[in-house]
Amino acid sequence: MILYRLRCSKGHEFESWFKDSKTYERQEKKSLVGCAVCGDAKVARAPMAPRLGKGSQRPEVEAPVAAAAPAPPPEHQQMAALAKHMPKELREALLKVREQVEKNCEHVGDKFAEEARKIHYGESDKRGIYGETSDEEAEALADEGIEFGRLPWVPRGN
Repeated sequence: MILYRLRCSKGHEFESWFKDSKTYERQEKKSLVGCAVCGDAKVARAPMAPRLGKGSQRPEVEAPVAAAAPAPPPEHQQMAALAKHMPKELREALLKVREQVEKNCEHVGDKFAEEARKIHYGESDKRGIYGETSDEEAEALADEGIEFGRLPWVPRGN
C-alpha cells in the first residue's frame, strides 16, 4: 500500500491510499481519482515527505479481505455541508459504498485499530469490519502492513 498526498486543480489537498504506484497512475489516467473535497477529477500528486516503515517482529498473517475504516469525519454539520456541495453522482456513489459496508461488514466502533490487528495476526476470525480510528492509529496500522481503507462517511438524507 502507498499513501499519496494529492491536490486537485482547485487547490484542495487530501491523502489517499493505493495498492501501488501503478494503480494510482492507472486510476489517475482514467480520471477515476476525484478530489475528496469538491469531486474534481483533475488530480495530481502533491509533494510529501516519505514515511519509513518499521520492521515487525510479529509473524505475517494474511490481511482481512474487506476491512474498512471511515475517515474520522469533521463535525457532522461540516460533513453534511460538504456532501451538499459534492456533485450528485459522487454523493450517491459514496452513499452506495456506505450502504455496502454497513450491509457486509461488522461495526466495531472506536475499536477498529484493535480489531484490525487481531484479525491480521490471526487472533480473531477473518471478517469485514468498519469503525473509527485516529490518524495516528491508522498510520500505525499501515506501518504494520495491515491493509484497510479510509472512506468519507457521507451522512444519509443529504
